[in-house]
Amino acid sequence: MSCFSGDLNFCPECGNILPVPGRENTITCPRCSFKIPVREFTGQVIKSSVVFNPLDQSSSTVDSGEDAELKGPVIDRRCSRCNKEGMVYHTRQMRSADEGQTVFFTCIHCRFQEKEDS
Repeated sequence: MSCFSGDLNFCPECGNILPVPGRENTITCPRCSFKIPVREFTGQVIKSSVVFNPLDQSSSTVDSGEDAELKGPVIDRRCSRCNKEGMVYHTRQMRSADEGQTVFFTCIHCRFQEKEDS
């Protein structure tokens, strides 16, 4: 008896994403080996797309200049000083290895910095 129901893109037994149909007569779930006949996918259109971030918005390079603290991913976090949305973060391992890392947030509007131990 199936645990999941609905979309044919997901395994009805474990909920894993099913691979794209190939030349075989069945589609096999890579996680639980559940098999679904390919004929159940008749008439279904499968689309996929890959979206790349523009190179100028990439945070892979960090400058050592004045705006170095504003490089990195921007998240929806409200600044406690100016109350505006949008902060940049980076992480560091400040404590021992068995402790969580420390996350440093910098407001993109007023450059207020705060930290959070996780």
